[in-house]
Amino acid sequence: MEKKQNKRLFLVDGTALAYRSHFAFVRRPLTNSKGRDVGALYGYTGTLFRILREEKPDFIAVAFDTPQPTFRHEKYELYKATREKTPDELIEQLPDIKTITEAMGIRQIEKPGFEADDVIGTLARQGEEEGLDVFIVTGDKDFMQIVSDRVQIYNIMRPDSDVTIQGIEAVREKFGVLPDRLVDVFGLMGDSSDNVPGVPGVGLKTAMKLIQQFGNLESVYSNLDEVPGNALRKKIADNRDLAFLSRELVVIRLDTPIDLTVDELEPQDADGEILRNKIMECDFSSYLQYLERGVEEKSDAGDRCYILVKDEKACRELLDRMKRSGSFVFDLETTSLDTQEADIVGASVAIEAKEAFYIPADRKGGLFPDGESYPIDIFLGGLAGLLADPAVQVTGQNIKYDLAVLRRAGITEIRAGIFDTMVAHYLCHPGAMQHGLDYLSLKYLGLKKIPTSDLIGKGKKQISMADVPVEKVCEYACEDADVTLRLRSIMEEELKERDLVPLFRDLEMPLLLVLEEMEHEGVRLDEKKLEKLAAEYGKRIDSLTGEIFDLAGEEFNINSTKQLGLILFEKLNVHEEVGLKRVPRTKTGYSTNAAVLESISGHPLGKLLLEYRRLQKLNSTYITALPRLVNERSGCIHTSFNQAVAATGRLSSSDPNLQNIPVRTDEGRRIREAFIPRRRGWRLLSADYSQVELRILAHISKDKSLREAFRRGEDIHRGTAALIFGLEPDAVTPEKRSQAKTINFGIIYGMGPHRLSRETGISFGEAREFIEAYFQAFPGVKEYIDSTLVLARETGYVATLLGRKRIVDDILAVNQQVRSNAENIAVNTPIQGTAADLIKKAMIEIQAALKENELEAKMILQVHDELVFDLPIEEVDRVTRLVKEKMEGALDLAVPLVVDVGLGKDWLEAH
Repeated sequence: MEKKQNKRLFLVDGTALAYRSHFAFVRRPLTNSKGRDVGALYGYTGTLFRILREEKPDFIAVAFDTPQPTFRHEKYELYKATREKTPDELIEQLPDIKTITEAMGIRQIEKPGFEADDVIGTLARQGEEEGLDVFIVTGDKDFMQIVSDRVQIYNIMRPDSDVTIQGIEAVREKFGVLPDRLVDVFGLMGDSSDNVPGVPGVGLKTAMKLIQQFGNLESVYSNLDEVPGNALRKKIADNRDLAFLSRELVVIRLDTPIDLTVDELEPQDADGEILRNKIMECDFSSYLQYLERGVEEKSDAGDRCYILVKDEKACRELLDRMKRSGSFVFDLETTSLDTQEADIVGASVAIEAKEAFYIPADRKGGLFPDGESYPIDIFLGGLAGLLADPAVQVTGQNIKYDLAVLRRAGITEIRAGIFDTMVAHYLCHPGAMQHGLDYLSLKYLGLKKIPTSDLIGKGKKQISMADVPVEKVCEYACEDADVTLRLRSIMEEELKERDLVPLFRDLEMPLLLVLEEMEHEGVRLDEKKLEKLAAEYGKRIDSLTGEIFDLAGEEFNINSTKQLGLILFEKLNVHEEVGLKRVPRTKTGYSTNAAVLESISGHPLGKLLLEYRRLQKLNSTYITALPRLVNERSGCIHTSFNQAVAATGRLSSSDPNLQNIPVRTDEGRRIREAFIPRRRGWRLLSADYSQVELRILAHISKDKSLREAFRRGEDIHRGTAALIFGLEPDAVTPEKRSQAKTINFGIIYGMGPHRLSRETGISFGEAREFIEAYFQAFPGVKEYIDSTLVLARETGYVATLLGRKRIVDDILAVNQQVRSNAENIAVNTPIQGTAADLIKKAMIEIQAALKENELEAKMILQVHDELVFDLPIEEVDRVTRLVKEKMEGALDLAVPLVVDVGLGKDWLEAH
């Protein structure tokens, strides 16, 4: 007969878990989209989720310390006196930690005058006496004193790490004694973390040997003559009071007055809404999986009507209804996320909430047992007509993808009004880390959608959507369309509330269509040129490898952090040679990241390693990777331009990221040589805004000197140097101009004297004087910064000239680092965001003009403030005039916008 398992009680040391979680992210702080520290929340929440999910405890509670002094402080005034103050970042997270605990349905307990340890010890004893198996969730060694046959330590370092269960044998192995004698060991050795003195000079090994020999503290002192060594004997004899006091301080109370019993610690139903809101607020997307499927879905599943369209009649009726409605959602199911390769598996449509239709593509042999099969061509033909109708409103989630797939099916005319729920959410919440449909569904509807992985699986076992039974695809696809439809009305209200409708309607939606066309066109690559470059860089990397091995005195894996760390900091002691006071470490060993290599770049090996890493990254990220991304059908690279990523409003690109190709190094520039026109007799044209952010700063700040400099067409950096250094423009040296340039651009990003000093090599004092001189020379800029911060503190947001908004509620944060980050965002966003809006507006107007003038020129790339065009030679003059006119006239500023245009047989020559 199988042995019946005892009921289990889990007791969580909440204070210790919060501390451990926080300090796990000290070196690389974990922040949410608003820049707020959330590391403690992340680790704490993940640990509790894991315990609830994997262990399913019968009883569970979390105990927290209180700020009031405890009985231990009364016995020993210096108890914990040496502990550092709790970090502000952690203090700010504690209220949310307690909110999450309560929302999970877990009882939390605090007892003024006692520590969490005492609360846990008392409840552990109660549980033990009632025949429960007790698990104390902690990494604190003090709890080992109450380990027994029924009480064990449940030690979990991170939410995703293995759990270590520590019982009596683990205590004996670690401390050489049984749990009931552990307090005697602690009494002798003390505990520096809690400022428990112990016997000075007695450490763990000595304390263990003494208690193993004598049994307990009393016996040690009653047999002092037998303590080995005169020095040790004297230490123990002279510090009897400290030893017994220390033991008393470390003893965990098992009789704390608590007005509850173990029976009251059953986990309660979670408050899904509060949990969901906190997870969203903190951007813990990975924890969404722990929430149950939504209450709404459970309650209205029977009300939803998801219909599989099987025949031509039903399809034509649906198309007629879509036309009569004039507003609908459509969504495609495909075989791939790559728009250049994706085939249509089916389409879903929603016209009213909780009702949706799925039209499958015809598959060989027919879809249904009765032999009926419906080719999707009829539906796509009807959809094409609707998309070409300006009176129709079409909604989608990331609809740019669907439009790109439709283009491959021959549908290219889009005149209907477009509403993208993903872009709408991004515009309302630009700092959010996620804008996907699963996230939005959970956030706004309380509905956890069917995961895509439920249909196609994950990893190596993943199948194509085309291989999933049509009935399963129907439910999944209809849910997507239904949810998107319900989200549209919510997002419309949010756009109105935030006064973002004009920006969404007139800028972001027209831009979406422009970006889709650019992605379709792609850019041609000279693969042979990259092959030669790969061979050349490969030789340089090999040469660097040999030099590194020579300096190291042995061969090793340069790409192994562990091996490199040992070479640098143990074998060669590079840190000592360059005067580093501290060897940089991570949890697993020595750190060898870019910052560390920069700090040892004064050593020949550090310099070689930086060069090696730089070339390796260029080689792997671009030179060898780009040819693999060339589409066989088009012969071009088709990057994706992302509207809903950068909080400033800037576009980004991915697969591949063409915006990060370095342009300040010769190696990076040579990669641009491989980007070429698509046809013989064509050229690439590059149009780049000149100092656009400084010009926007001059407009927004209304600074007279800055505006006049731009109006006169002066070298702005030379002019700035002349003003802040008190020189005639002709007397400004290249070094002074460079320093002024750093200040000019740095001011926009909140640069202080520390950073200016670091980037220019001048002293901190000089940097501070330069910044003060800058604000004296350009008082309008200082006034702009001050007034922007005041307004941000009052309203909680900042805005661009076109009305793009960014929330900066952390500008009132207590934590200085968080507040400073928010202040920088507040100052920078109106400038950088306006620059983003400016080039987007120019792109829309240029694309429209190219079509209106029936030009063959194609806009193919947008990189920061630059647009790249692929065009026939005979169109160069017309397109140059058109592009300059539209870019320079996109916004009416108080200073002229200037666009530099270049032409070439490749991107480098054009730029």
